[in-house]
Amino acid sequence: MKHPRELLLPYRHLPKEIYLIVISKTINAMGALIYPFLTLLLSRKIGLSGGETGFYIFLSGSMWAPASLIGGKLSDKIGRKNIIVFSETLAAFGYLACLFLEPSMTMVYLIMFNSFCYGVAGPSHDALTADLTNDGEREGAYSLNYLGFNFGFAVAQIWAGLLFEKHLSLMFLIDGITTLVGVGIILFMIPETLFLVKSSEEEEKRAEWEKGQSSKSIFQILLERPFLLVFALVSLGYRFLYSSWTFLIPLHAEFRFPGKGAALYGMLGSFNALTVVLMTPVLTYLFRKKTHIRKIFYAGLLFTLGFGLLGFIDVRAAFFLSVLIFTLGEIMEAVSVMPYIMSRTPSSHRGRMSSVLPIIMGMGYVAGPVLLGNLLDNTSFAVTWHTAAAVCLIAAFGMRLIDRFDRKPATA
Repeated sequence: MKHPRELLLPYRHLPKEIYLIVISKTINAMGALIYPFLTLLLSRKIGLSGGETGFYIFLSGSMWAPASLIGGKLSDKIGRKNIIVFSETLAAFGYLACLFLEPSMTMVYLIMFNSFCYGVAGPSHDALTADLTNDGEREGAYSLNYLGFNFGFAVAQIWAGLLFEKHLSLMFLIDGITTLVGVGIILFMIPETLFLVKSSEEEEKRAEWEKGQSSKSIFQILLERPFLLVFALVSLGYRFLYSSWTFLIPLHAEFRFPGKGAALYGMLGSFNALTVVLMTPVLTYLFRKKTHIRKIFYAGLLFTLGFGLLGFIDVRAAFFLSVLIFTLGEIMEAVSVMPYIMSRTPSSHRGRMSSVLPIIMGMGYVAGPVLLGNLLDNTSFAVTWHTAAAVCLIAAFGMRLIDRFDRKPATA
């Protein structure tokens, strides 16, 4: 790299609609004040017990899978833009309705409904970005989306921390308004892409490759592309270990520094967000010539090293070093997963593929806390970290095998 401006190369010359989508996502994320504080809302504002709070957090999270499946199916049938605008507008008015409520279970049910609406919109966002880009542009587009969202979300957490105690209604107002602004950008400035036909030679080849695909079910598409299914199953190991970020690390921090674990975990979260913002352009540029799977393989090694480190040393500095290392892996994976999947998926099935595969991969998030929690109860933090890291290391070498044997379609 001869000049720092070269870091922007992956983000240059993208379709103008991609930049508008990034602005929309950033604004929306800057107002995402409510859902991250749902635990505190349930426990401190409404007064639910720990068990009741955990039940509603689980119930809210479990709604994501059916929402994603519904959204993916609708995205491929009636359009990406239509689903985003309709479902996120519903979510926005759901948040604005909470302005007129006192903290209560009615408010919680509305928040859960809003979360369901965002889940419905999720696959359409992924498919929209894929529709607007070719294979050479796709990684830069997803990287920029990831960067914008994380920047906005980092800002949101600062606002939320300042407003939660005394200005809860203002949080709902900001969340609702920013969602409507983000939706407005999509509604008025982004075209519907479901039936978008590009005239480039590359897209003409893709159209030839996709002949006869639109009538097939998502399961037929997966059976014809077994590496996509293998990829999702191998990714379980990554998600299994990454669940430690919100489960095992806070427990370990409190165990190691009694009474100060929550504060340390908050600082680690801010450090994670700062690392994402600063390092996403750097890693996207430095590894731009590597295959998507090769970068995901590197991410697995970084996950293994970063999280596994805490099985050997757990001084305060080690927690920050751990976060730095695994966040680099998080970036490498985040900017590569969807480009890999979308380059192997017919445009007629992008919405459904953006829902089905993440659900399979997300099973690792579900299994992680349960299995690692039981292991921790019967052993130690060191053994638990070593075991979780070993699972991810095996998965990383599974990615290496995929990189060796899988070949993307020449027309993708």
